[in-house]
Amino acid sequence: MDAAEVLRGTGGVGTGGQSASGGIAGGASGGAASALGGAAGAAGMVGSGGKTVVATGGVSAGAGGVVGTGGSSVTAGTGSPETKPLGYGQGTTGGGSAASISVDTMDALQAAIEAYSGSGGLNIRYTGKFNFSTISDPCAQWNLAPQIVEIKKKNDITLLGADGSAANFGIHIASSSSNIIVRNMTFGLLPGGDGADAISIEGMSGGVPNNIWIDHNELFSSMADCAGAGDSSFDGLIDLKKGADNVTISYNHLHDHHKASLNGFSDSDTAVRHVTYHHNIFDNIGSRTPLQRGGYSHLLNNYFNKIETSGANIRMNGYALIEGNYFENVHNPVTSRDSSAIGYWELRGNNITSPADFTKFGITWGTSSSTPSKDATDWTTTASFPEALGYAYSVDSVQCLKDGLPSVAGAGKGLATLKCK
Repeated sequence: MDAAEVLRGTGGVGTGGQSASGGIAGGASGGAASALGGAAGAAGMVGSGGKTVVATGGVSAGAGGVVGTGGSSVTAGTGSPETKPLGYGQGTTGGGSAASISVDTMDALQAAIEAYSGSGGLNIRYTGKFNFSTISDPCAQWNLAPQIVEIKKKNDITLLGADGSAANFGIHIASSSSNIIVRNMTFGLLPGGDGADAISIEGMSGGVPNNIWIDHNELFSSMADCAGAGDSSFDGLIDLKKGADNVTISYNHLHDHHKASLNGFSDSDTAVRHVTYHHNIFDNIGSRTPLQRGGYSHLLNNYFNKIETSGANIRMNGYALIEGNYFENVHNPVTSRDSSAIGYWELRGNNITSPADFTKFGITWGTSSSTPSKDATDWTTTASFPEALGYAYSVDSVQCLKDGLPSVAGAGKGLATLKCK
């Protein structure tokens, strides 16, 4: 069988009443790569828990894979932390085995990065705390100066937040910085308005970031409509710009924010990007889950709830494989609007299977005034994903995803992963 073919499972589910084995593994390594835990098995096998096993290389032009729909026979539990990323960012190893240093302030974090030679490995443990309840008026934040820690032209870095830590500043991964990991951090209510992303991954004249893993973080602001600022009271939570490539965004909890994740700075940002979003929660979000211009993205096993304006907005000839996700209470969950060219999607194994499911899951639609535009109101694939993914993965059942993801996504969860049986 050709490596680019999908191994189609039968969608079977595990034995009824089973509970997931194993607890939360302690501690994060954030270090050197090891074998991918829970990766797809031998050709033709179907994993337990209703998972469809996909061969390395990933995607064919055939019909969507079968994913178990859950129910009482599927139970959700916790699995061990991933020791390397699944997805396009699979080559990321971060600081490797370098000795860890601890910092507890934004200035100390920036100083540690500046003191680092730029290669060979840097592991930083962030222990600083911030009491978000001290911000009594979120609308005062956008008038303040941005606070940003910059990683520029530095490689092989892991930033790991200690449990209970929190940051009122953002991270800018810029220029040729590559092999960077950010895990278990909490970023909230940043000052600086549209000049301050929580996490920004951006190409510049000195090069483009490559091999980035953003994992198990909590990111939020406020859905307040601030006078004079509107939805620019806060900028993006996880934004990718100007050529950032080979990125995995996994097990993050993004909530209470207007514009969650930008993938492509503008309609002229046509550099090819490869981004995997898997096992993230997008909850109480205005839009951009993500907004994709050009490039290729794999939206795998994410949970979308209470999206006000639009969800996955695929534009400028971009392609998205939207697979095994759970949508509820979402307005315009999959769309292409507000650019000079539309994008394309392949829908596979989501909880929504046809327009008949819209009412059941609270899916609503609004027409776009932009031309051209396309909404997934017929819930059909507009184009098969045209590239081989180049990595192996399995698809968790959508019911297990809804039931179990809140217990493992975000910071302070021991970097636990979802385990379905």
